[in-house]
Amino acid sequence: MNTTATTKIAIVGAGLGGLACARVLQLHGHAVTVFEQEASADARPQGGTLDMHGDTGQVALRTAGLHETWRALARPEGQQMRAVDPHTTDVLMDEVPAEDDESKPEIDRGQLRGLLLDSLSPGTVQWDRTTDDVTPLPDGTARLRFTDGTTENFDLVVGADGAWSRVRRALTGVRPEYSGVAFVEFGLDDADRRHAALTGQGTMVAKIDGNAIFAQRNSNGHIRGYAVFHAPEDWHAGLDFADTGAVREALLERYVGWHPELLGFLRDNDGAFTHRPLYVLPVPHAWTSIPGVTLLGDAAHLMPPLGVGANLAMLDGTDLATALATAPTVGEAVRIYEARMLPRSIETAAACQQGLIDLLSDDPWEQAA
Repeated sequence: MNTTATTKIAIVGAGLGGLACARVLQLHGHAVTVFEQEASADARPQGGTLDMHGDTGQVALRTAGLHETWRALARPEGQQMRAVDPHTTDVLMDEVPAEDDESKPEIDRGQLRGLLLDSLSPGTVQWDRTTDDVTPLPDGTARLRFTDGTTENFDLVVGADGAWSRVRRALTGVRPEYSGVAFVEFGLDDADRRHAALTGQGTMVAKIDGNAIFAQRNSNGHIRGYAVFHAPEDWHAGLDFADTGAVREALLERYVGWHPELLGFLRDNDGAFTHRPLYVLPVPHAWTSIPGVTLLGDAAHLMPPLGVGANLAMLDGTDLATALATAPTVGEAVRIYEARMLPRSIETAAACQQGLIDLLSDDPWEQAA
């Protein structure tokens, strides 16, 4: 764009996709502000480990000039995938990456987010700024309104605000739907040798009859795990997730008959369990382009967590930033970006629909990526 100094771009949400977009915009000399509702960068844990794929996430990292910095933190050994029998813990499948395999190394989400935050100019992210809504204006700009009642106009507002995006409402009235699958997250700090040996260096899964336990090796001796199962949306009615003991008993009852070492992941967790019901946007999810507003990441294409969401969000962000840096106008940049992003996300989301079915099948070879 020829209006580098005067074009105002707002990104709502300081997740991986929004931060990647901001980073590339700044590399091209564009002013950008990221508005984040959380109070600070460390207001809450950032989740578990992510695999950065060579054809998506790593492409974004290269575009952002951060590939080598990421590579110093990444764990290629984390690509190991292991399936074990739920009743015996016999190893059914064990894929160990080759020594030179860097197709999708793992990195803790918090480390990756910190890397992106550190790459931005000071003050780029405005913390504790919650968006209320976005209104497209007749002149092709958009008005961002915050929950404190203040407003500000921008040439472009980018919705990078996740599953329950408020920016999305300016483009489409579609809301996420419950998938029929529930995740219950748990963690083990300084995991003992039994848990570590069973998990391996990457991801371990045991599953049967629509129930699964996943465990993933993170950095610093931490293991993050998930109990995953088919359930109605209100399966936890009457269960207080603040009562860790009650949640543990409910899960142990669901997994009765499983091997004691697998049940140990549920018995030995540190702190509370976290309920993460799985919501998805319908496939296809698209919209008619509107000047002044666009979406990226989960705000645009919320899909099952099968190892692609963070990768696509970052690629969305860097693709959008590149279009904004090279197209003659903001409107043309958005059209170029959406014409590339929407078909890609629709194709991937359709594949993830089948992947969610496979996730809880009894076939040990069908894994989350």
